[in-house]
Amino acid sequence: MLEKITLPDYLENNVLITDGAMGTYYAYLKKDDGAVSEFANLAEPEMIEKIHREYIMAGAKMIRTNTFAANCFSLNISGEKRDSIIQAGCKIARKVVKEQEKTVYIAGSIGPIPEFSAHSEEEIMEEYKAIINALLNGGVDLIVFETFPDLYYIKELLPYIKQKQNIFIMTNFCLNKNGYTKSGFSAKRLMQEAKELREIDCFGFNCGVGSGHMRAILERQPIRMDKKIAIIPNAGYPEQMHNRMYFRDNAEYFRENMIAIKEYGINVLGGCCGTTPNYIRAIADAVELTISAKPKAVHMEERALHILEEQQANEFYQLFEKKSKVIAVELDPPYDANYDKLIEQAQTLKHHGVDILTMADSPMGRSRVDSILMSVKIASEVGIRVMPHVCCRDKNMIAMRSSLLGAYINDIRNLLVVTGDPVPSDSRTSVSSVFDYNSIRLMQFVKEMNEEHFKEDPIYYGGALNYARGNVDKVIERMNKKIAAGCKYFLTQPVYSEEDIERLRYIRSKVDTKLLCGIMPFVSYRNANFVKNEFFGIDVPDEILNRYHPDMSKQEAEEVGAQLANELIEQMDDFADGYYFMLPFNRVSLLDKIQIEKI
Repeated sequence: MLEKITLPDYLENNVLITDGAMGTYYAYLKKDDGAVSEFANLAEPEMIEKIHREYIMAGAKMIRTNTFAANCFSLNISGEKRDSIIQAGCKIARKVVKEQEKTVYIAGSIGPIPEFSAHSEEEIMEEYKAIINALLNGGVDLIVFETFPDLYYIKELLPYIKQKQNIFIMTNFCLNKNGYTKSGFSAKRLMQEAKELREIDCFGFNCGVGSGHMRAILERQPIRMDKKIAIIPNAGYPEQMHNRMYFRDNAEYFRENMIAIKEYGINVLGGCCGTTPNYIRAIADAVELTISAKPKAVHMEERALHILEEQQANEFYQLFEKKSKVIAVELDPPYDANYDKLIEQAQTLKHHGVDILTMADSPMGRSRVDSILMSVKIASEVGIRVMPHVCCRDKNMIAMRSSLLGAYINDIRNLLVVTGDPVPSDSRTSVSSVFDYNSIRLMQFVKEMNEEHFKEDPIYYGGALNYARGNVDKVIERMNKKIAAGCKYFLTQPVYSEEDIERLRYIRSKVDTKLLCGIMPFVSYRNANFVKNEFFGIDVPDEILNRYHPDMSKQEAEEVGAQLANELIEQMDDFADGYYFMLPFNRVSLLDKIQIEKI
């Protein structure tokens, strides 16, 4: 029986050649672009066996199980069906490897789970764990995370894997032509973070770009030899012909680039989308498979080095140290191009000494003037600090990055980062949600932009605190994740009940942050009744609703609302760092009665 060299030992002296694409090669063989290879583990196991054998015959020393998309959410299948597909994929790989008279390693392939808004982070994490369990039970030699945009989920999964089995872990990220992932993380940043995670044995990049762009990206990176590096690019970029997608056959070009890439000290080479056994054969035949004694120097771009004496101070954040209470007021942008009234309201807020004006981002999923552009206009004409809300619902990563850059060059330095209200049910047939991010992922993206582009004068950003949703320890855990993602302060949902005040007091005692407690004084019985019955997560006690009645005048209702606000301010005085006023219908006249200047 062949004695198998452990993978770490093999990598000490050899370059590991992996297989090529499974999904695109399977679709090519089936002559069906829509064919899903994972289902073939059960329906056509002999076809998957054939593909594995071809790659091994071409020179691959590692094959990946046909399980990249084998999750309930991507394939819309049950957990039982998912496990059956993974078990079959592992069984097929083991069968093919057992036939060989040479060492071939089996990598359990895990692809990113689509973050649909219908699935919580907890559900996604449990799905990953179920996949890992099935792969480990399937007898794989290593786990490989493929085409991930960041380390968000992987960080929590690493100790989970190592506790179950001390198995080799490879993590590969998917870049675009500029060297960034869809989450906005740069290749350099990801290499730095992966290097610091002791559970990761090998990291690198796969998919996203062809070998030429991959080579160019690597030329700009400082390659660190502390851990093993994997580079697994696509064949190139697909073209459409006769209603089918084709990858150009450029195995020779691919081979030349991979020879050059190997000289940077890369330990693992292979192919992703569009590559076939011919591509792997081209690498295996041409690349010297022993480790270079001295890797080729990386030609990095010359950059002027300078030491930043100090980051530029953020005026708004400094107020938390200078004032006993900080005051923020939210206004909704207009539905149309008539903004004169909003400018008047902003002038009134400035007169009252409001510290910052927050501008909602199409709240309730109803289109309004863009929050960033409206904030820029108000800051210019009124001269008040502004904090536009930025939600994840409407923009993909490309548009979000453009908006943030535009905000920055227009001197926006404060943001409220929120996931955002869903699209209203009556619009879902004609309006699609994006949700490339949730609020934590978007915060990480802004943090990355601060470090890459805005280091001298970074954007400060806060988060929304839905304090009443679920277990309080889970609320605190989510807050800490936001703080780790760079969140500087929290603005809470409106508070009304004594129970919620106590909950917030407890949260504030457990979390080291700044807290602006939400105050929304009702301006009519209808307004109070609507919020009580229509807004999930906001508790309006009957005793509050009973202060209003349907026949009261506007003046009477505002007096009741102001009195309610003053009572809440007094009750939260011992733990609130400030207050976040949400004024229904932009009713800034309420502040005359609340007298926020005296807070």
